[in-house]
Amino acid sequence: MLTAAKGGGIIFAGNLFQYASRFFIGILLARLLGADQFGLYNLAMTAAAVAAGLVFLGLKPALVRYVSLYASRRDSAGLWGTLQIGLGLPAILSVLMAVGMYALASPIAERLFSEPRLVPLLRLVSLVVPFLALSELLAAATQGFNKMQYTVVAQNISQPLIRLVLLLILALIGLNAARAVASFGLTTAVVFAMLLFFLNKVFPLNRPFRTARRDTREILSFSAPIYVVNLIGTFRGSIQTLLLGALNTVATVGVFTVATQVNTLGTMFHTSVVTASMPIVSELYGKGAWRQMGHYYQTVTKWTFTVNLPMFLITILFSAPILSIFGRDYVGGATALILLAWANLVNAGTGICGVVIDMSGNTSLKLLNSVVMSVLSMGLSILLIPTWGLVGAAVAALVAAIVVNMLRLAEVFILFRLLPYNLGFIKPILAGLLALIAAWVIRQSFATETNLFYTLINVILLLAIYAGVILALGLSQEDRVVLARLGQRMRAVLPK
Repeated sequence: MLTAAKGGGIIFAGNLFQYASRFFIGILLARLLGADQFGLYNLAMTAAAVAAGLVFLGLKPALVRYVSLYASRRDSAGLWGTLQIGLGLPAILSVLMAVGMYALASPIAERLFSEPRLVPLLRLVSLVVPFLALSELLAAATQGFNKMQYTVVAQNISQPLIRLVLLLILALIGLNAARAVASFGLTTAVVFAMLLFFLNKVFPLNRPFRTARRDTREILSFSAPIYVVNLIGTFRGSIQTLLLGALNTVATVGVFTVATQVNTLGTMFHTSVVTASMPIVSELYGKGAWRQMGHYYQTVTKWTFTVNLPMFLITILFSAPILSIFGRDYVGGATALILLAWANLVNAGTGICGVVIDMSGNTSLKLLNSVVMSVLSMGLSILLIPTWGLVGAAVAALVAAIVVNMLRLAEVFILFRLLPYNLGFIKPILAGLLALIAAWVIRQSFATETNLFYTLINVILLLAIYAGVILALGLSQEDRVVLARLGQRMRAVLPK
């Protein structure tokens, strides 16, 4: 549990810093570009994400799993071979993908989106694809060594800082979508170099190529179903943006992107714990430590739900004031933001069931779940976006999240007879209910819908009531151990 808390805490701290930076970057871009240009920018960025996803070959989780296994066995030959496979194949494919994207920029922009202004942006972003893809794979490799801090330093801290500085400089001379894309590309190249340096630090790459033992068939057998899953997931994560651009307007893409970005706050802790849990669950499963895995499953799920619940309450109560920070053009996304927050709560409330399935080698179930989620998400998006626009896209995301997470819960129970819930869940539910009632009463007494100052006061009171009730009901042994260790570390770094 301490290992999970340490890894998850490092990632969460990095994600929190990254989110704060990206939130400011999002405000800067949304206000300076406007909904139309911001929509063009996000279409180009989505295209880059899809192109990068196509070259991963399912090797991100494979790198985490096999690097973790070989590192625990001190198998240098296996590690070197895994890195050759996990980085070499995607490197070749990413260059080919970039060339293809550059060549097809015009037909993609003009025939699919009927937007000629998108052509130069697609050509520019195609140059970023190799750096973007390999950065993610390098980060996965360092995570396999349980070096979560390297990903945090490179991707969560350095990337937003460098990007923010570049955008502020560009804002002085005039910011547009093309310059915003260029700043992202330059930042991604710097992050790639940093992660390569960090990986070489933990496992020197300057070694004979032939000293590797490449378990190619085993690794690709593991990654092939995951590749299909991730491919579907990549399109699923981007399809709503692409469909909004194709079936609605570019401005709608900008509004939906802002709502999604705000909603990211609710996913940060859950995503951090999921990332930190992957090597731990893989190790517990490999040892056959079912009792420990079940206890870990329940405790981590309680943590993710407890942290997500107040973020969910803040979102549903103050969606419009939060979106108004980006500008009046984006307040129309309030309903979509609330629906996306419900989807986040469902994900957090089911914990790491997806990790248990993945790291236990049940890749066929992962594929099934991904297909179900994609069919629901894409099918409902196609049906609902033309009529409901932003709300239709959010409804599709919510329905897909509910169905697939219930499916994952059932699968983990059938496979291991494990459920993520225990009596400890009563505490955050009661605390959330009391905090919601108090915040609602205060909101009815003041004009929080239009006044950001009162909204901030209400948010602080909600968090204080929630935390106070949690503490009054008492902490579990695991919670006390983790908080005690955190206190020790804080006292060690604070000046005496």
